[in-house]
Amino acid sequence: MFEPQRMLLSRLLEDLLPRLEDRSSSAAWAQAKSALQACVEPEPDIAPVLEARNYAALADLIGEWKAGRRPFPLHDRELLKGAMTTFRKSLKVKRLDAESSIGGGPMSGGRKSAIAGIVPPFRFADDVWQELARQKRLIALRNGTYTLPPESA
Repeated sequence: MFEPQRMLLSRLLEDLLPRLEDRSSSAAWAQAKSALQACVEPEPDIAPVLEARNYAALADLIGEWKAGRRPFPLHDRELLKGAMTTFRKSLKVKRLDAESSIGGGPMSGGRKSAIAGIVPPFRFADDVWQELARQKRLIALRNGTYTLPPESA
């Protein structure tokens, strides 16, 4: 089931693509249409393709998104932007929490946090974090942790 607050529309359509190849697969096309309707903003590029059940056009659209030749749907761009903001705030809070722990008194020179990365907030699906890493806006570390690239840290 598509959850617009935490999932990427482009990734859902990409996952549905093998099932959509058969134009008679009504359930898959209906799932794609309902996911599109669940998005707050209308997507004028996607709606006609889904209405016409045009597999080739949808495959081309997904290919252009993956190659970076076409911007992601507005829903996905907003979701990725919100995920980055949430990630930055979570990382900042974790670092501040580590710096303010017992032992770094007000009369001492303080100490810097050694936290380099965090497990991203569960509010967003894993696909969101993987897409941000693919776009090089985050760096994937081990065990599901991510960090900011050096220029934005």
